Amino acid sequence: MCWYGGMELRELRAFVAVVEERGMSAAARRLHVSQSALSQTVSGLERQLGLRLLIRTNTGVRPTEEGETLLAEARAVIARHDQALRTMASLTSAGCGLLRVGIPLELPSDLLRPAMEQVAATCPDTRVQARHLSSAAQLEALRAGDLDIGLLRERPVDPDLDAMLVVTEKLGVLLAASVAAELADDEGVRLETLRGLEWVSFPRSGSPAWYDEVTSVLRSFGLDPGPEAPENQSLIAEVKLAAVSTEKAFALAPPHWSQPLPEDVVWKPLHHHPLVRRTWAAWPTHSRRRDLAGFITGLPAADI
Repeated sequence: MCWYGGMELRELRAFVAVVEERGMSAAARRLHVSQSALSQTVSGLERQLGLRLLIRTNTGVRPTEEGETLLAEARAVIARHDQALRTMASLTSAGCGLLRVGIPLELPSDLLRPAMEQVAATCPDTRVQARHLSSAAQLEALRAGDLDIGLLRERPVDPDLDAMLVVTEKLGVLLAASVAAELADDEGVRLETLRGLEWVSFPRSGSPAWYDEVTSVLRSFGLDPGPEAPENQSLIAEVKLAAVSTEKAFALAPPHWSQPLPEDVVWKPLHHHPLVRRTWAAWPTHSRRRDLAGFITGLPAADI
């Protein structure tokens, strides 16, 4: 992670965006992050420095005197960083071409668009090839040189790979409408009330760390995760919906699920959000590709 004097580069970019856009809402849209996450980032920067950087009013924000000083320094640091990336990218003749991207199932629909747009602006001749693969398969492909970047459900522990958290999703549940009518209240569903229903699981081999996290949470609420799904079974939307519609099962799913739901299936949030799914971008540390740098730049940086 790039940093300056203890400050991460993404924190400096966030602060500059808020000042330039004169507000959190517009800056959040520019950075493709939530307004609450951006506000927390800037507040954390103020706490870290022990200084008040912004004056917040009903009409927007403006920098304090200390904020003006940081603004000038932040712009200079960002400019030097971006110039370094451009310089390094120019050293390779293989800066553009075919960019192979690994993606998991249920990726948020708006995640890839900014990254693709940045690739088009950086390397118009690059063709992006997306491949649906599990996290484990993506890691294997990255190490073998068969992928240029992957989007994984767990952070890789590998000195040859760089990683950046890009998405956090508070998972809810898919339930038969009749079951949800019995279990849900105004705030959603309590996880412990799902005891007796079968969890529509995914193969552990596809993402061992994420599988272990999910099953640990389920057990802590008194649920039986059941047997592991077969190694070659993909947990596609049709499988989830078919199982849930029997009224005997539940499936985990993020908000704003991209698949249309049949009339007899509903999505409900979980009380207190006990399950948060994270998606990491991972790529070879040694890569100096311009199109890859553009793709990474276009991805949002999520808070852990």
